[in-house]
Amino acid sequence: MKAWQYTTLGGKLEESLVLKAFAPAPNKSSLFKDQILIEVTTAFINPVDYKLLESGLLGKLSIKTLASPGLDFCGRVVAKYASNNALKEGQLVFGALGKASNFGTLGQFTIISSAECALLPLGVEKDEAAGAGTAALTAYQSLLPDVVKPGSNVFINGGSGGVGTFGIQFAKALGAQVTTTCSTANVGLCKGLGADEVLDYKKADVVSELKKKGQVLTLWSIMSEALPYTKTTKPSSSRPELSCKMLQPAFLGGGRRRFHFVRVQSRSEDYVQIGK
Repeated sequence: MKAWQYTTLGGKLEESLVLKAFAPAPNKSSLFKDQILIEVTTAFINPVDYKLLESGLLGKLSIKTLASPGLDFCGRVVAKYASNNALKEGQLVFGALGKASNFGTLGQFTIISSAECALLPLGVEKDEAAGAGTAALTAYQSLLPDVVKPGSNVFINGGSGGVGTFGIQFAKALGAQVTTTCSTANVGLCKGLGADEVLDYKKADVVSELKKKGQVLTLWSIMSEALPYTKTTKPSSSRPELSCKMLQPAFLGGGRRRFHFVRVQSRSEDYVQIGK
């Protein structure tokens, strides 16, 4: 099969990949009970794909050379374990690998659990679905769908990024009032996605504006009037960053509301909701 593969570790992603015309391919005989063999039609790259490579020792322990990167995909089921009835051969599915694999989605074929993907919805383009894996899943699960109700106030820090653009749409679908931040150039984009209020971080004091709102659910924590956030600015950027004081007790300036730590998991049922 054709596949982009790592030849070295520790450098930049684009400097570490080589297109192999005859790379070893996964085969049906290697499938476990819940797995399916996918012919990838479209793959999507996320920051995690290059950050893991550039993470030093962690990357070397997690990735082998002559492996393909990539988690997100859309593709066609070409084989499945004999007793796996979740999907049928020939069906188009989308999703994301739950962890890095030797057969990542930048290869012509990959193996995935049927619990980590869902059928491609009618009317959705394959290229669009391939980009929904990591970013859309992170946004959906971080919004805590069981917590956000119609009328909830939700703050999304960075509404014009991958997670942010999905987050605005999901929050509005759940009936929430959405406030988000972005730069001047992306205000129109965020409003077009449905945000009720857009704070231009180049012009507004984001923390001061949020304090006026009282309790707000963010993608990361619950904030009260005693906002458990501080504003910092990276030396290389003019964008203000919000740093959460989640580990500080309230009497030392930390938050008084529960912090929900979300470990994003690739789940078929969530992809079904995202597809809707």
